[in-house]
Amino acid sequence: MSVDSSDERAVRAAVVAVARALAPRGLTTGTSGNVSARVDREGVAGFVITPSAMPYETMTPEALAWVALDQPSIDDEPPLAPPARWVGPHAPSSEWRMHRDVLAHRPEVHAVVHAHAPAATALACLPDVQRVGIPAFHYMVAVAGGDDIRCAPYATFGTAALSAHAVAALEGRTACLLAHHGILALGVTPEAALATAVELEALAQMYVQARAAGTPAVLDAEEMARVLERFARYQRPVWD
Repeated sequence: MSVDSSDERAVRAAVVAVARALAPRGLTTGTSGNVSARVDREGVAGFVITPSAMPYETMTPEALAWVALDQPSIDDEPPLAPPARWVGPHAPSSEWRMHRDVLAHRPEVHAVVHAHAPAATALACLPDVQRVGIPAFHYMVAVAGGDDIRCAPYATFGTAALSAHAVAALEGRTACLLAHHGILALGVTPEAALATAVELEALAQMYVQARAAGTPAVLDAEEMARVLERFARYQRPVWD
């Protein structure tokens, strides 16, 4: 495959910048979480993704792995195996399947952020949130693309099962919770995906506080439809 183009270098730099922003934004600790963005090479669809277990502060754009979207086998054997088709000095994140499947199923999405955001992850451990997600206690719940924020069922990290759950929870949405795990946020750029992740964690913090004080009231479907219609107008530049 060809050497990095100027466009790929810019995407790689953006992915690293967003990865380094996860901890300062309160979205993760240590090396947890991962970031990806679409990069095609010589007509082959693919994406770049942060490598496994590398500290973000020492990560460089050249350290990212490039992974082809078309893989001959997407299964779990052997456990946490890297994809069959990838290029780079370091193995891609153990969550490469989740990124690959989201990007393959959502052609309008160009970047994915996964993080272990504390408040959102705490909520994703609660049985009622796992069943019904975060309801429309605040109109900004619409940032995830609907009238609630769904929670994908639990599956072991790095597995095809987790990937399938995430893709289903994200159907028609821009963000979701992952039960007992964290969050996923989507965007047309790494920066846009990060902005959604930050908003999701802020909403989670508010919901935790509201639940601690009592039972939050929920906006009805009619109001959320109005909100979503306004979001479609105001946020159009983010997705075009």
